[in-house]
This record gives sequence, C-alpha cells and structure tokens, in this order.
Amino acid sequence: MTAPILVGTCNWADHEDFYPEELERGRRQRDKLSFYARYFPIVEIDTTFYGIPKPPVVAGWVDRTPDDFRFNIKAYRSLTGHERESGTPRPPTREEERDFLAALEPLRDGGKLTAVHYQFPPWFTNRPAARESLLAARERHPDDIVAIEFRHRSWFEGNAWPETEELLRELDFVYVGVDAPQIGSATAPPHLAITSRRLCIARFHGRNWRTWYKRGETSGDRFDYLYRAEELQEWVPAIRAASEQDVPVHVLMNNNRSNYAVVNAFDVAALLGSPLPRPPEPILATLRARDGREPDWVARSPDPPEVRPADADADGEEEDQLSLRL
Repeated sequence: MTAPILVGTCNWADHEDFYPEELERGRRQRDKLSFYARYFPIVEIDTTFYGIPKPPVVAGWVDRTPDDFRFNIKAYRSLTGHERESGTPRPPTREEERDFLAALEPLRDGGKLTAVHYQFPPWFTNRPAARESLLAARERHPDDIVAIEFRHRSWFEGNAWPETEELLRELDFVYVGVDAPQIGSATAPPHLAITSRRLCIARFHGRNWRTWYKRGETSGDRFDYLYRAEELQEWVPAIRAASEQDVPVHVLMNNNRSNYAVVNAFDVAALLGSPLPRPPEPILATLRARDGREPDWVARSPDPPEVRPADADADGEEEDQLSLRL
C-alpha cells in the first residue's frame, strides 16, 4: 500500500511568470492563492516566519482553496531562535506564542492544517539547550504534526545522526530532508528519513552555493536556482520508498526566484508519477528554454479546473501573503 505524495511550493505570492497579469495588481493579488490551488494540492505558508497573521486573514486562505487542499505553516521566528538580542537568541514572548497558536485555529477548523514547520537557524547547534527547545516545541503543539528542519551539521556529523534521529522519533517529529548547497557548516546533508509515521517531507532550496550565505533583498536572491530534471531524479527513489511504506510525503520547492519553484514542482510531480494539471504557458516557456523542448508529460496532463473568484472580505482586511524582504 502506498501513501499519497503531495507536491507544491513554499509560498504562493512570490512566483513570477506564473500568474495572469491581472492578478499582479491591486486587490486582485488575493486571487493568486485560488489560481495556485488549481494546479497544486499543497502550499507552505512561509510569511508566518516574518509576521503572525490575524485569524481572519488565515480563514480567508482556507475559504479560497478547495476542500482537499492542504497547508503547512512555518513557525514564527522567535519560536525557532531566529530573534536575537545582543547576539543571543531571544525566547518568544507569551503574546507571540498566543498569537501564532491562534493563527493555526482556522487551518485546524477547516481541516486543512497538515504540519507546523520549525526551521531552526545555523546557530541552533546540537547541544542540551537546543534539545530542550525541541521539547518545548512538542509541548506547544501536543497534537499537531511538527516538522523539524536543521541548518547546522552538528546534528549529522560523526555519531550525531543516530541520536538525532532517535530524539525526533521519541518526540514524533517529522524530519525535513533538504536539498541545498553543500558548503560550510550551515547546511544539512541531502538525506530523507522517516521519523514519524504521520508524514515525511523533502524540501528543495536549490544548489546555488554562490548565494547560500549571501544576504539579499529578498529570499529569491538566495534561492536563485533552476533544477534540471536529472537533479530532482536523485531524490525520487527515497521519496517513493517513503510512500511505499505507507507514509504520506510532501515535496516542497523553496527555490523562489522567478518561476523556478513552480517549474520544478511540475518536474518532480512528473518524475514521481503524481501528475498535475497542464502548466500555464509561462511555465511551459521556461521548460522549453531550459530543455530545448516541451517535456513528453505535458501532452498527457489534464486541463486545470476552473477557478472561482474570491468574495470580498467581510471585514475589509487585506489577505495577501505578502512578499517580504529579509
């Protein structure tokens, strides 16, 4: 028996050369999520790392997606130790914890929350204080699926990985396997592991080693990389193996420069035999420019379902998942 494999991207608003021109202006930008959901069954909400949305905003995202659409949501930065004061990580305030947990409620109530994604920073190294932070995350989310992404090699090197894997299993955390530039200590090795029967995640950051440690104006400056299909193929056996063990898998593209994440999401879905609707013309143009031809799977792809327009918000609040500068 095989479990489903869902393919999508991290964020929906930043993709260039994907959305119709009319969705790139004014309040029509809110319709980007409905358009995105015509093609993909899942998205990772990543702007919650930078700011905590109000529950009515999150409820709007739930309302504008199909019943079977799913969200992963990234934990706010103070919850993962990214907020620092005088060089020392600042713990989250009670208000930050309260507000982030409140933002999850519309996703839970709508049956669309899959995982809460904790991406820890490079200074979150393998030491007792860090392990206590993992315990605190489990206490904060006693019933949620919690996904853990490390950004320091101390969790993997030497004899560390077996202990790391055992800790994640004890806490029923989902390990997030990442594809990223293999340079320096602030990256994880390409590895997929099942540490929870509830979910397995593969997350792709690109392989641009020139920009991995560069602080750009936007996250797209750092994740400026268009994968070739043969590079994505390297992950296919491990992803399929997880699915064949009846563990659901999420494959999420985070190379958010131009339309690269969208293009590569279509690539990997085709490689995995998890077909998506026929891509819009700008995506086909990027595929033809990269490969010199249109992939064979395009001819077999069904047309996307019709998109329903979003209703105006009752409270008038802006709902867009904004493109935020780092």
